[in-house]
Amino acid sequence: MPKLRLSKSAVDKMPDPKSETVYWDEALPGFGLRLKPNGTKSYVIQYRTRATGRSRRKTLGQHGPLMSFNQAKALATGLLSDVMRGGDPVADATAIRRAPTLADLAKQYYEIHALPKKRQKSVANDRSMLDRLILPRFGKLKVVDIDHRAIQTFHNSLKATPYQANRVLSLLSKMFELSINWGMRHDNPAKGIERFHEEKRHRWLSVEELNRLGAALDRHPNQKAANAIRLQLLTGSRIGEVLSSQWSDFDLDRGVWIKPSHHTKQKRTEHLPLAKSAVALIKSIQDAQGNGSLFVFPGRSKTKHIVDLKKFWRSVLVDAEIQNYRIHDNRHTHASQLVSSGMSLAVVGRLLGHTNPLTTQRYAHLADEPLRAAAEVMAGKMNKG
Repeated sequence: MPKLRLSKSAVDKMPDPKSETVYWDEALPGFGLRLKPNGTKSYVIQYRTRATGRSRRKTLGQHGPLMSFNQAKALATGLLSDVMRGGDPVADATAIRRAPTLADLAKQYYEIHALPKKRQKSVANDRSMLDRLILPRFGKLKVVDIDHRAIQTFHNSLKATPYQANRVLSLLSKMFELSINWGMRHDNPAKGIERFHEEKRHRWLSVEELNRLGAALDRHPNQKAANAIRLQLLTGSRIGEVLSSQWSDFDLDRGVWIKPSHHTKQKRTEHLPLAKSAVALIKSIQDAQGNGSLFVFPGRSKTKHIVDLKKFWRSVLVDAEIQNYRIHDNRHTHASQLVSSGMSLAVVGRLLGHTNPLTTQRYAHLADEPLRAAAEVMAGKMNKG
């Protein structure tokens, strides 16, 4: 390979060769200029890695407006200095080019973490947040290139829906935490971002509303769905636990619903005592259904259960003239009726499957009503005197 002292003027004056030729700089070993017959001039470096002695060649860029001789030489000097310290610019560039994108991380998160370890509903929620919000914003970006500011800006953009914004942030934080374990980056850019304040819902039905709901359930033509709501109200269970329940989960002789760990939010087996009316309801469903399905509430296919009651629930609420009330609020109605009847918060928490006593504290003020009624007994005695 020919050698000469490269300079801007020398590069500009070089004629087009008959075949590809590389001129190596005498002043900076490893730095060269590659010429092609079509007139293209590109700057290159060549070196041997200190670790293996393997020869590597890297193209720095094409000579022209975007890369002058002086810029190319300065870049070459820096890269060759890195080589002397044990670096490998070619390997580094390859690693950056092949670095996983957030879409790659999302795929691994979904297949390795979400599907095997999370409940079906949670997996569906994660998939929805990824497809609707996260991937359109970050999917094509390298995992290592997403910084704290980008996540903060994204979270701020979802301010109009604070609950959703916080769930998206939690999902991103978990994904980046796993990316550290999987060797994609060294820190979590979602860590330390303040969540939006969330107004907790405290909606449950009054006795009069509960009566209207019961009447609407009785009138509805879809009694299979109506029975699912009745069982939810009688047990205070999550609707997903009700719909996915199987006949094998119930010991009707003992009056117990044994909820499998993979169906409960806390991922633990729960033994829920059933009221006599709940047992009677389940037996009536069993008598009407026969032995056609493993599920108490089968869908169109006997091998699967009902997964969605949204349309049914909307029609029931319209008929019952009840507003701002979700299916999940049936748990609150169940709990509120128990607490206001004198049941302790600890017992109610056990029935609802709460692991944290603070979760049941939302009903604490209802526990005052039985005490107030008892206090009125003495007041009534004194007033008679």
